Amino acid sequence: MKDQLNSDLFDPRNEMDSDYSRGSAGSGGDFGFAFNDSNFSDRLLRIEIMGGPSDCLPDGEGCTSIVDWARHRKRRREDMKKENVLDLSLCPEEQVLNDGQPDMDDAAGCENQDEEAVAMVEETQSGDEEANSNESSWNMACSTVLRVKTLHISSPILAAKSPFFYKLFSNGMRESEQRHVTLRINASEEAALMELLNFMYSNTLSVTTAPALLDVLMAADKFEVASCMRYCSRLLRNLPMTPESALLYLDLPSSVLMGEAVQPLTDAAKQYLASRYKDMTKFQEEVMALPLAGIEAILSSDDLQIASEDAVYDFVLKWARTQYPKLEDRREVLGSRLARFIRFPYMTCRKLKKVLTCNDFDHEVSSKLVLEALFFKAEAPHRQRSLAAEESATLNRRFIERAYKYRPVKVVEFELPRQQCVVYLDLKREECANLFPSGRVYSQAFHLGGQGFFLSAHCNMDQQSSFHCFGLFLGMQEKGLVSFAVDYEFAARSKPTEEFVSKYKGNYTFTGGKAVGYRNLFAIPWTSFMAEDSLYFINGILHLRAELTIRH
Repeated sequence: MKDQLNSDLFDPRNEMDSDYSRGSAGSGGDFGFAFNDSNFSDRLLRIEIMGGPSDCLPDGEGCTSIVDWARHRKRRREDMKKENVLDLSLCPEEQVLNDGQPDMDDAAGCENQDEEAVAMVEETQSGDEEANSNESSWNMACSTVLRVKTLHISSPILAAKSPFFYKLFSNGMRESEQRHVTLRINASEEAALMELLNFMYSNTLSVTTAPALLDVLMAADKFEVASCMRYCSRLLRNLPMTPESALLYLDLPSSVLMGEAVQPLTDAAKQYLASRYKDMTKFQEEVMALPLAGIEAILSSDDLQIASEDAVYDFVLKWARTQYPKLEDRREVLGSRLARFIRFPYMTCRKLKKVLTCNDFDHEVSSKLVLEALFFKAEAPHRQRSLAAEESATLNRRFIERAYKYRPVKVVEFELPRQQCVVYLDLKREECANLFPSGRVYSQAFHLGGQGFFLSAHCNMDQQSSFHCFGLFLGMQEKGLVSFAVDYEFAARSKPTEEFVSKYKGNYTFTGGKAVGYRNLFAIPWTSFMAEDSLYFINGILHLRAELTIRH
């Protein structure tokens, strides 16, 4: 019962919010004057700094960049994997406290084993503290004690900041037997721990570089000081971000990532990567070399500047085949991690058919994704908007339409009595505004009689070159020397009836790469077309329709 109360009272989320506000500038939470002062302390903290070949310097020392820090951390993790496990049976009088949550049966507390905090409470009346503290059973990365630091500490201050220290000071022993507390740390953690202890008194840090702040962040995670994690996160967010630093923030140990304190930092890293690589075609080699976390950040963006969702799917397959040559591994990462970021409902039906036969996806997974996409396409527009609204708050956002270079269209096809298709293209007012003075936007391809066609909307000069106007064109994708005769009609919804009104009819014999249309679809200047009282924007949307019929 007591443990449960402690767990609730010092839940890191509760501590983070309340403590951080108390320690903000101008509040009465600055106890810096009491740090290492015997007059304001009730205990002695003995810090044994363990050393060896790989731990002779703090992580941040000698690391001038994020890249250096990451390499050093990687080497340390590899070294840590070679350590022996603590043999607790040889030191029954000492207490080991892990850096997890109070529930020690929870496996999540073991995720950060390369950073396990070791603490022991010494009995001041036993007289054999040195013998106990030097037991060979305390196997760390290195068994040599480089030096010892002794600090005067205030247990209420440390316990108020950290569930770790609260548990350390309330371990059930008599108060008179808890005056001396020993921590053993690696030499690489010394500077960060001293900064952390000082923060717990003063609510501020003296370090400002990203490597040093990351060291303190890792120490704060180990000793469960959520307010310091939040403080480090804020300082790191204010530093200039690079692709290397953003990827490093996304690759922090899971115990850190799960904490609310660093969520704003990881969110900022994702936004940075999504913004930097939103036009993936400009950074093809760089993007192909990104790790999984970076790809997920890019694919989660609504602002991805890509031709179509078909192109997103093709890119994901290419990246997965490069990064995961083994089919089994590739299927796992596609099914469990990446498929959720591909917006299958906005892929063309032709590409969805290919998904069903793609060997890179488990058949059960691909069938489910394609079926969901087809059901969405079949829904009424209001229902699609409702599903998109429900999905907007989630990470997947699979029903949210991106800003594709090739705008999605809705197509109705007929085989009898004539081969015919009706194509609907909607453009937002801001999309049209961005066309001025000479821009154009293309639709996704659609097919009639086995041939691919597309629509393109332009801002261009009228035939006399006297003013800008809105033009609409129909083109056939280049495919050999095929000749194709088509009757076509362009229409647009218009106020006040909001019904489709025919604007132009014509016929044209297409050959590969040719296009036909009207430079001034509405027979008005651009300024009138875009005016607030324009007849053609209904709730901010321009609704266009093209009807194509094969001539026999």
